[in-house]
Amino acid sequence: MTAVTAPVLTTGHIGLNVTDLDRSAEFYRRGLGFEELGSGADGARRWAFLGIDGVLMLTLWQQSTGEFATGAPGLHHLAFQVADLDSVRAVESALRELATEFFHEGVVAHGEGASSGGIFFADPDGIRLEVYAPAGAESAPAPAGSAPTCGFF
Repeated sequence: MTAVTAPVLTTGHIGLNVTDLDRSAEFYRRGLGFEELGSGADGARRWAFLGIDGVLMLTLWQQSTGEFATGAPGLHHLAFQVADLDSVRAVESALRELATEFFHEGVVAHGEGASSGGIFFADPDGIRLEVYAPAGAESAPAPAGSAPTCGFF
């Protein structure tokens, strides 16, 4: 088998299927601070491009029914990193105003003794999301013990 030498890869934008574009776009704007960079429609097909500081990060595609299937192969969760726990708590506050479903109460550590941690919640379609900081959560509870919290919610 021949291996191709790949260039340095970084994550580009993430595309999510949603059931209600307006509801989801509002959730990501108000709860996570995204700005709408563009949107469009072609008949029943609708989409929105969301980003921060003009950089595309998330595309929403209204082409789904039902709810996110946690038991099916595919996306487990989507995590967003912020600078510190104060930023995590600011996002948590905005999300609570939107009656967001949280999987744990407040900030939790990624594992026992881990310094990183954050909040775990679902978007309006049940897509599992995380906002975390790389440090500062040493004293926060670790709901999954020594197993990764972000893997088991």
